[in-house]
Amino acid sequence: MIVCIAEKPSVAKDIADVLGAKTKHDGYIEGNGYQVTWTFGHLCTLKEPHDYTANWKNWSLGSLPMIPPRFGIKLIEDKGIEKQFKIIESLMQKADGIINCGDAGQEGELIQRWVMQKAGAKCPVKRLWISSLTEESIREGFSHLQDQDAFKSLYEAGLCRAIGDWLLGMNATRLYTIKYRNNNSRQVLSIGRVQTPTLALVVNRQKEIDNFKPEQYWELKTTYRDTSFSYTKGKFTKIEDGQAVLEEIRPLNFVITDVSRKEGKDYAPRLFDLTSLQVECNRKYGYSADDTLKTIQSLYEKKITTYPRVDTTFLSDDIYPKCPGILKGLKDYAQFTAPLEGQKLPKSKKVFDNSKVTDHHAIIPTGVYPNNLTQQERAVFDLIARRFIAVFYPDCLYAQTTVMGKAGRAEFKTTGREILKPGWRVLFDKEKTDEKADDDERILPQFTVDESGPHLPELQEKWTTPPKPYTEATLLRAMETAGKLVNDEELRDAMKENGIGRPSTRAAIIETLYKRGYMRKEKKNLYPTPTGIGLIDLIHEELLKSAELTGIWEKHLREIERGKYQPAQFMDELKQMVTTLVHDVLADNSSRL
Repeated sequence: MIVCIAEKPSVAKDIADVLGAKTKHDGYIEGNGYQVTWTFGHLCTLKEPHDYTANWKNWSLGSLPMIPPRFGIKLIEDKGIEKQFKIIESLMQKADGIINCGDAGQEGELIQRWVMQKAGAKCPVKRLWISSLTEESIREGFSHLQDQDAFKSLYEAGLCRAIGDWLLGMNATRLYTIKYRNNNSRQVLSIGRVQTPTLALVVNRQKEIDNFKPEQYWELKTTYRDTSFSYTKGKFTKIEDGQAVLEEIRPLNFVITDVSRKEGKDYAPRLFDLTSLQVECNRKYGYSADDTLKTIQSLYEKKITTYPRVDTTFLSDDIYPKCPGILKGLKDYAQFTAPLEGQKLPKSKKVFDNSKVTDHHAIIPTGVYPNNLTQQERAVFDLIARRFIAVFYPDCLYAQTTVMGKAGRAEFKTTGREILKPGWRVLFDKEKTDEKADDDERILPQFTVDESGPHLPELQEKWTTPPKPYTEATLLRAMETAGKLVNDEELRDAMKENGIGRPSTRAAIIETLYKRGYMRKEKKNLYPTPTGIGLIDLIHEELLKSAELTGIWEKHLREIERGKYQPAQFMDELKQMVTTLVHDVLADNSSRL
């Protein structure tokens, strides 16, 4: 008998249907030589400190650092989990083979391997690796099962991540709580590998806002033929300098000195990875990162979209032949898909690139018709469907016009853009599809060189403005790029290696900061609480609050996943880091609170 283990009962049912297993039992479905069972996400977790030694049950500085000689796992204490695990254990003890049908990612690999270890499974194990839950995808996955050993480095990366979070979180939280909290306080100073640098980003931004001193400046503009032109030499820091130029040019005619027109093209927006989907949903609808993750997970389980916990915006070449069928399934978008029918779809390197795809490709529709969706599910699906269709549309062609003029010695400039062929933009009406300002996208009158006439110059008083508070969208981007402000998509791709957290965990980190009272949300803006500010002020050790340092750690974990960094080396460095941290904090005699 072959035992298949999925991550959720609903997924197990889909797999059982494809395999022809029809007989339902308590905790599994049987038939056709298969027994299909399931977990409920994590059934096992790393042991707690007191599970290793009674001395670690009570919090004390003398017990730190806590570094077990060998890490162990245990069942999560829950009657439902314990009952399901006994069923899984019984099935696996008698199995001729096991197929790991967990979510195809690092976390899914860790969840299922821990269960198999705890159950004492001894038989051969195969891995089902699929990107959607459609019947076609499941059948294809079972016809190409892989050996469990092929995913060893993926498991090792997940294990190193879990142990790293345990070592740093358990030791640093106890260390700071005992050392620095007030004697009569019961508050736990919670510190985490990703949580703390993320909070530091929000706290540091708030400090920049609070400490910002606005500075006055003046801009010189002039209006000619109902068109605003800007002074090319920039702003004035002294009003006298601006007024001198203003008075000089006021009586003079404005002369057009140059008109240039350059044609260009805009490419369709990239397909979504999880972070960019969360960013867009927050920007457009105000959905939290957690809401978006839950919604796209639901769409995946309903077989409507592909695997969501991805960090690439590209598709692999093997998806290309399936695209006409997917487009055909988007019946509600027939007005947009109809022009693509009956012709060969373009295959751009900006969309299809095997070198940019590792475990999974970008989030796309499966072609299954979306029935019975909630309003939020429909809104998220609409974003995904439109982007998928758009990548097969022609580029948007535009003409950029730059007009130069002068009054006396003062030179001025204005720009405008005219859409020549909208291409993919027809899918998005007039909405902005990226983060760029669209001030230059106005159509200008026809100007000719040497024409002249009266104009209305004006000196406008302005003040510098503070940085904006983070929103969930901008915080997710900052986590993705280790706190660096990056708008260029290709540069952002390169920096994902050093991002903090994983796409699948960033929403949970943000939610944790809310729950622990370190951060609050007001409309879309995020603000640190006094408790959150106090915690970051308390921490002097940069490795705990630096997004850049945490990003380096994240890079090592990704290299472990690809077999390019040794788990043993990572663990040795980690243990040394925690030991040094404990030593440094214990040696600190200052009162930080």
